[in-house]
Amino acid sequence: MAIDADKVAQDAINAIAEKIKNLNTLNIIVAGKTGVGKSTLINSVFREKLAETGMGKPVTQHMRKITKKGVPLAIYDTRGFELGKEVQTEVKKEVTETISKGFATQDINKAIHCIWYCINTASNRVEPEEIEWLKELSMDNQITQVPIIAVLTQAFSKKKALELRQMLLNENLDIIQVIPVLAEDYEIEDLGTAKAYGLDVLIKVMGEALPEELMDTLQNLQIVSLEEKKRRAQAAVATAALAAAGEGAAPIPFADCALMIPTQLGMIASITVIFGFDVNKSIITALLSSTIGAGGATVLGKTVVTNILKFIPGIGAVAGGAIAAGTAGVITAALGEAYIGVMELVFKGDMSIDDIGTKKGKETMSQLFKSNLKASNDCSQRKVGI
Repeated sequence: MAIDADKVAQDAINAIAEKIKNLNTLNIIVAGKTGVGKSTLINSVFREKLAETGMGKPVTQHMRKITKKGVPLAIYDTRGFELGKEVQTEVKKEVTETISKGFATQDINKAIHCIWYCINTASNRVEPEEIEWLKELSMDNQITQVPIIAVLTQAFSKKKALELRQMLLNENLDIIQVIPVLAEDYEIEDLGTAKAYGLDVLIKVMGEALPEELMDTLQNLQIVSLEEKKRRAQAAVATAALAAAGEGAAPIPFADCALMIPTQLGMIASITVIFGFDVNKSIITALLSSTIGAGGATVLGKTVVTNILKFIPGIGAVAGGAIAAGTAGVITAALGEAYIGVMELVFKGDMSIDDIGTKKGKETMSQLFKSNLKASNDCSQRKVGI
């Protein structure tokens, strides 16, 4: 059964667009004194340089909401915190009211999901009024239970950052974590460069604190943790491989191999959205033709399966023109892992998105697919005791 690769690629693009459209919006309140590096933190963690290019709309006297069209993220930026006790009280009141209003809607796209309270590590201290502010906020937050993370910004000295972190932990505040970060590489005159660190930890902590419905959004937006993107993408691959294999072990006739396509396209769409890159139709076509395609002309079907099976040592004879359900899972897992491998190369800067459609890019994908095919099959055989 020959399948039009062009149509399949278009279906994949449509699936990606649908998943992006359905991403829930992540809403974060960012608080702290002026000059602690909130904008640098936001721009370093998330794609699109939201704090520079987003539109800021006043929400209250001391808070503005920063958004950008097409980006499922809203930052609620508080201001003027250091202007005295009266203003600090007003800021806290505005924060709690914003949380309560979002909570009351019961709409995940309007709820506040996380609070970053930023403290400048270079100041070497946390003001008593900041500790008091956090304690009062925690009291007000007992019903809504929005996760609060203390972010120690501009942590040039890791030693000082750890001392400050311990001091905050000793206060026994109702916050989920204290995370020292250096958002950007910082050149120290005559001493070299202090390398950025800690942002991946921030994403890991958020991944553990946020609801499941926001996991794809978080990974789509963040640009600092390859490991978290891979972990989420590999979960999508495992789900798709299980679906492709089916609950039973009934053989899949060659003619029915095309039934795996929707599952595999959904997997490709999920991985693409998680990595957050702009992928066009030609890139998907290149992916398909260099992995499960046969000469770029067909996707799946008898010709493809017989070509694939020769890369799977010990898989056994294909009886009666059918492919084992387990093999369908192996093929799907190999395709997913190969695509993750390509996305990893792009994330690291070892390959550009446009390179994927070139001869070298296709060869890279083909090699990744074959090696993952063998690895997936070996793993599958170990599970069944072959």
